[in-house]
Amino acid sequence: MKYDFTSIMDRHGKDALAVDILGSGMASAPDLPKEGFDPIPMWVADMNFPTVPTVQETIIQRAKHPAFGYFLPTEEYHQSIIQWQARRNGVQNLTAECIGYENGVLGGVISALTAFAAPGDKVLLHTPAYVGFTASLKNNGYEIIHSPLKKDKDGVWRMDYQDMDSKLKAEHIHVAIFCSPHNPCGRVWERQEIEQAMEIYRQNHCLVISDEIWSDILLNGHKHIPVQSVSEDARNRTAAFYAPSKTFNLAGLVGSYHIIYNPYLRDRILAKGSKSHYNNMNVLSMHALIGAYRPEGHQWVDELCQTLSKNANFACQYIAEHFPGIQVSKPEGTYMLFLDCAKWCESNNQTLDQLLKAGWDVGVAWQDGRIFHGSCAIRMNLALPFSRVEEAFRRLSRYVFNV
Repeated sequence: MKYDFTSIMDRHGKDALAVDILGSGMASAPDLPKEGFDPIPMWVADMNFPTVPTVQETIIQRAKHPAFGYFLPTEEYHQSIIQWQARRNGVQNLTAECIGYENGVLGGVISALTAFAAPGDKVLLHTPAYVGFTASLKNNGYEIIHSPLKKDKDGVWRMDYQDMDSKLKAEHIHVAIFCSPHNPCGRVWERQEIEQAMEIYRQNHCLVISDEIWSDILLNGHKHIPVQSVSEDARNRTAAFYAPSKTFNLAGLVGSYHIIYNPYLRDRILAKGSKSHYNNMNVLSMHALIGAYRPEGHQWVDELCQTLSKNANFACQYIAEHFPGIQVSKPEGTYMLFLDCAKWCESNNQTLDQLLKAGWDVGVAWQDGRIFHGSCAIRMNLALPFSRVEEAFRRLSRYVFNV
């Protein structure tokens, strides 16, 4: 490989939530490990790899100029997104007017929600669900109607179309959040699955807010299908949100974007996003995206996906062979595992809290999955050098699951 996905990067003291707040008692931060174990960060959904060098190069080049005044997004910024979407996702005829900046995907989601639904309204959401969705919906006064994903006979997460349709009708819901690829389950939805979901949304006159921030992180050859690409109605019914932040580990720089083709939807969402006067791009964030979306970025992402595929394949096989009672569906995208620990906890007379703590004690800083609406679940980040993933699973085998 051209790029380095094997070196262990020391992130301590470098503004890294994943390592700097361990043991702090904040939020869902894991405890510090016992003496003799170093922490392996496997909870916050960012990566323990250095980003593509063109990001730093582009930022440094811009920072050499000593003025950082008011500015507008450049043509290069928009063209970078257009070319990236064309090459990665096959998007054709995307124009700059359909692209808009967002401080973050969740900010864009809330702008879309508040433009088309009032506090107290009901919103459809698949569960398990990203904690950012549930938190932001509750914080803004919306009632969440859960449509649970179900596992088929092969253990693959599937949408329950009958449940979706019946709840949209019964609850008179006209806004839904769609996550593609799905976090935390790791499904990369197939075209026919998206088509069927979008037809249900069409029949129920439902605006679709599509979080596609994970669209570049695809495992074992899976292909992302943009929701807006499956039909003309989907193109006009959907506000889609993307970002280089997840792909290139740039969350600390802040910067996402929407793609909205329908002028009415776009005007309403832009109007909402502008009202706070805070939904404005940072100049270095703009140059970070430009640097990330250069040709080098394509090769970097391809190598990243190879690395993450190896990690996911190893982890799922290791679990199957060494952790009886732990169930996991192999992710098709993202770099997260979502472990169902119910059978293991029952057969070993352990609570999920005890299991989590046992992992934390030996440095495996994994995450409580209950905040993602997994009743007895743990979420694990695999975006680490393979040697660290191996070490984490060896510790879990020796000290946690096979004591």
